[in-house]
Amino acid sequence: MEKLKTVILGASGYTGAEAVRLIMGHLKLELSALTANRHAGKAYAHVYPHMAHQGLPDLVKWQDVNWDGTDVVFACLPHGASEDTIAEISRPGLTVIDLSADFRLKDAELYAQTYGRAHTTPKLLAGAVYGLSEYARADIKQASLVACPGCYPTASLLALLPVLDLIDADNIVIDAKSGVSGAGRKENTAFMYPETAEGAHAYGVGTHRHGPEIDAQLSTALGRNITVSFTPHLLPMNRGMIATINVELNQTVTPADLRAACIARYKDEAFVHVEPEGIVPHTRHVRASNQYRIGIFPDRNPRRAVIISVIDNLTKGSSGQAVQNLNIVKNWDETLGLSMVPVFP
Repeated sequence: MEKLKTVILGASGYTGAEAVRLIMGHLKLELSALTANRHAGKAYAHVYPHMAHQGLPDLVKWQDVNWDGTDVVFACLPHGASEDTIAEISRPGLTVIDLSADFRLKDAELYAQTYGRAHTTPKLLAGAVYGLSEYARADIKQASLVACPGCYPTASLLALLPVLDLIDADNIVIDAKSGVSGAGRKENTAFMYPETAEGAHAYGVGTHRHGPEIDAQLSTALGRNITVSFTPHLLPMNRGMIATINVELNQTVTPADLRAACIARYKDEAFVHVEPEGIVPHTRHVRASNQYRIGIFPDRNPRRAVIISVIDNLTKGSSGQAVQNLNIVKNWDETLGLSMVPVFP
């Protein structure tokens, strides 16, 4: 079987390494180049020793890649760096799956307000498709540039979109928590072991950049502007994410109605699972998988309900969803390269 030549930009980061892991098990993809900046020229095992003896290419700068021979690019770069690099390498026939935030917000002004820099590639932005896999298949199939959602938006949107018509959309409270790998692989005192172990804390309170992303998608779905209350937290674990979402029910609606709506929407989905009634989703039960699990519970207040969702932030929240989106673009089975069961313990 002829495999598509695949390049990973930013392969030295956590999402890049996760993409390498997944693509190594994909029957229709071949890793032809791995790029990095300060690690260029090194063997991949020098950065990730667990990847030794796998026949992987050495790390190179993106300018040294043979782009004419490349079929697929997974861009695992920081925001800002991604849009500039993609603008340089884009060409007919190339499929780009972007894992950064650079093409998630369709409003260039909102992007500038959220990320503190002007968007430099508005033409690419206009053609990018927001790749929430389970909700954008028709558009993804036609896309040459797919913008993968953030991890917090993925955890939140898949829980809220099926029930938007059943709740007060102006009264959504999202309390979400992520493992430390969600901050990326960078040298920063705030993410050192002594700073994160044996404790948990909120960050980006009222200002986190994923808030506007969630707002934008829910507003599009509902046909009017809404703003959620969103607070992220950092947990002392490597990977995983949990979102606890408090919602107010519309008149005559019950938590059972929310549950029924989610079951109906996701009954044919390979990766989204509604837990049996009374079962609380655990991050440990989706670890290193592309699974998304959701539970719906009555609140003490009879007019409210609690929705709990879990994902692995590096897989379904990032690189796994990216591979799923490529499978959609190529009209392949969506589970290709993603059928692994969660790792436990």
